[in-house]
Amino acid sequence: MHFASRAAHVLALAALPLALTACGSSGSAGHASSGSTRDPNAGLLTGTQLKKALAPASFFASGFAVDPSGARDSGDTYTPPSNAPAAKPDCTKLGGTAWIDVTGITGVSFAQNDYVRKDTSEDIGQEIDTYRGTTAASVLKAVEKTATDCAGFTDSQTHTKVKVTGRSTPGLGDGAYTLTLTDPSWENGTTLVAARVGTNVVSVMSTDGHDNGAATAKKLTLRIVGALRKES
Repeated sequence: MHFASRAAHVLALAALPLALTACGSSGSAGHASSGSTRDPNAGLLTGTQLKKALAPASFFASGFAVDPSGARDSGDTYTPPSNAPAAKPDCTKLGGTAWIDVTGITGVSFAQNDYVRKDTSEDIGQEIDTYRGTTAASVLKAVEKTATDCAGFTDSQTHTKVKVTGRSTPGLGDGAYTLTLTDPSWENGTTLVAARVGTNVVSVMSTDGHDNGAATAKKLTLRIVGALRKES
């Protein structure tokens, strides 16, 4: 099975506690900043809250186990966002569990982990990011644009050509888009789903099964979307 690389994202996240301590923008959820300026993060879910909306271990099939190195969240502190889409996306990021980073737009809080079946290297990743204002809708548009910008790119591990196709996906949250990655050198393709729930974006990655991971990706997305609606 094709096994998505997530080393770069994990290394970046390892430094997160220091970054949050140094430049957290507004502290804990629900607390307005001093003075008359309205807290831009008011009402937004924290990483701690988002973590509760991720699918639990009981959701995943027998043989899958969480990868401890890939389990991260932003806790109760918000981080400064970036609302500028990448002018030229790094298409190789589509091969990682944190593939939503390909958009170049970052939120103010997040939670993520992934489950791996060690005997086959099948991988299922789940992440939720929270954004200010209408930025979550912009993230979906950026994902859709990626289907064109990254229609074909070289896999950094196998050095073979990856084909990317995309489609709008009804019935998942307030809007969703699906990317399918295939490569002749892989035993199975990869399905990536991004779904918006208010100011949150769920991003799922699956190589599980024999359908490019599609059925598992959809099922997992529906599970997280439902949990988020209960949290909101």
